Amino acid sequence: MPLFFKISHFFFYFFFVISSSPLEYNHPLESLTLFELTQVTNIVKNSYFPLNVTFHYVGLNEPNKQLVLSWLSSTDHPALPRKAIVITRIDQKTHEIIVDLSSVSILSDKIYNGHGYPMLTLQEQTAADELPLSYPPFISSIKKRRLKLKEVVCQGFAVGWYGEKRKSTNRIVKVMCYYLDGTVNLYMRPIEGITITVLLDQMIIASYIDRLIVPVPKANGTDYMGSKRRRSSHESNSIKIVQPDGPSFTLDNGNTVRWGDWKFHVAYDMRAGMIISLASIFDADKEEFRSVLYRGFVSEVFVPYMDLTEEWYYRTYFDAGEYGFGLCAVELEASKDCPENAKFIDGYFISQDGTPGKMPNVICIFERYAGDIMWRHTELAIPGKVIRKVRPEVSLVVRMVSTVGNYDYITDYEFKQSGSIKVTVGLTGLLEVRGSIYTHNDQIKEDVYGTLIAENTLGAYHDHFFTYHLDLDVDGHENSFVKNNLKTRRVINKSSPRKSYWTVVSETAETESDARIQLGSSRGALEMVVVNPNKKTEVGNEIGYCLIPGGSATSPLLKDNDYPQIRGGFTKYNVWVTPYNKSEKWAGGLYTDQSHGDDTLAIWSLRDREIKNTDIVLWYTFGVHHVPKQEDFPIMPTLSTGFELKPTNFFQHNPVL
Repeated sequence: MPLFFKISHFFFYFFFVISSSPLEYNHPLESLTLFELTQVTNIVKNSYFPLNVTFHYVGLNEPNKQLVLSWLSSTDHPALPRKAIVITRIDQKTHEIIVDLSSVSILSDKIYNGHGYPMLTLQEQTAADELPLSYPPFISSIKKRRLKLKEVVCQGFAVGWYGEKRKSTNRIVKVMCYYLDGTVNLYMRPIEGITITVLLDQMIIASYIDRLIVPVPKANGTDYMGSKRRRSSHESNSIKIVQPDGPSFTLDNGNTVRWGDWKFHVAYDMRAGMIISLASIFDADKEEFRSVLYRGFVSEVFVPYMDLTEEWYYRTYFDAGEYGFGLCAVELEASKDCPENAKFIDGYFISQDGTPGKMPNVICIFERYAGDIMWRHTELAIPGKVIRKVRPEVSLVVRMVSTVGNYDYITDYEFKQSGSIKVTVGLTGLLEVRGSIYTHNDQIKEDVYGTLIAENTLGAYHDHFFTYHLDLDVDGHENSFVKNNLKTRRVINKSSPRKSYWTVVSETAETESDARIQLGSSRGALEMVVVNPNKKTEVGNEIGYCLIPGGSATSPLLKDNDYPQIRGGFTKYNVWVTPYNKSEKWAGGLYTDQSHGDDTLAIWSLRDREIKNTDIVLWYTFGVHHVPKQEDFPIMPTLSTGFELKPTNFFQHNPVL
């Protein structure tokens, strides 16, 4: 989705680093430090002086996996080489640069000539948003609608791709505008009928169309900032979370977290946002930490809208690849976004001109107890005795909130004492609505591509697909993917009074095509397990972790040959398994803006590589088909979905006894 960038909204802090020495770091997967980001800027700018360099993405070019695993197993933890991947635009060409921070040099510089462009920057979107406000034809259109120009705000939208054979030579956004005048909820007051095309590299308006006039929805009822609360039949008392002895987890300077039997690393990235790495759990029976997840993060968020009108058809967003899921992260507020017992982590990024920026409190970590039960039993079968045992469920949550335009995504990793990792995405914020002539449902005699949620206000049908990159290393990096098919069997030969039963038929995927799964299809009940075939429990079961889908393992409804679906082809299957490849991180491709879908997970997987008993990556896509409802107006209650990674014969017994 598009971004509405107001500096005061994001409360960014831009500053130059004047320190002459780097900050201390030990962890090889730690995000680039402030000093390192400044190094990157200086190295790249000096190499291309006097050319103008615009920075679109800077992130850690993590060491090879084998080096990291060797570092992890060593006792002295020697410093590994620090490198950065830098994506820039220089002289209207896209450069992919690898910078060696140890030698203060550029290792490689590749000019990208394929389809697609890098992430949009905050600054160029802000500049594009401001262009219409001084553009005479637009000012005339606003006067024609009898609106006040000072109450108008605009924002740019990525335009996608719709079958053009030749590569677009221009980076483009289309700008739409909104009307405040009595509300801060701009998204509920769109100014319809106007399409403004902006060339980003030249920062000029290339095309302007004022097609029709549609009533702007009224401001009344759209405010969500007011202090007045709805009268309730019974007021709730406040709830406070207190840990008198302080948190039970530790967070070191390298952002390694230790809690209970869990140990893992947390990092921030401009594109992925929050990254969880090297998650392992202590096995008391074996007296050692055992690996579970080498690296997990949001790879892409695909949000196609179903409105086919001129001002809407191109709204098929890739929130990570076009806008940056991490770049859209916001400062978390103590006692509101996160409870009182939370600790916070800052994030650092580079702005368009190379200036380092700080995102304070972008990730929070806290212990959660919500009255849930971890396990319990009441035994009544022993004569004369009542035996009862209950253990409360306390878990550790790592959270980030990304505000991508109108939507706020709350992403949680929840680590449980039982060994499970539960991943949840909460959707809240504001609907994207289209202004309409209709004030009542009975007036509608055409397909309006949405729900009438208020007078003159149509909430557009749309999807949210979240694709996670999950590099599971289940007790080692040589793993396999097993499908446990639950099959119904008929009772034969009258061996039982029963007529049927079900059993498990296991199938180990040999190649990538064997592992593609579209949940909810006619294949029947299924368990999906990543196993270590080289290790077994004492009773002979393969050690594994099971993927448990949440309540909405949604599959796309668009046709395979529709252009948005070609670009988002990685959503066709909920599950993909690929051999580990350091370069295969972004399901929608490295250069997603105006991409043609020719460098995606769906394309890589066509090689049908072997995935048995090797280092593999599990990709999981889930989401929702969102049919807007009146309860989503003017601000949407949080809707949550997700999945769980659960130990399956990983331990010898229940690990929380």
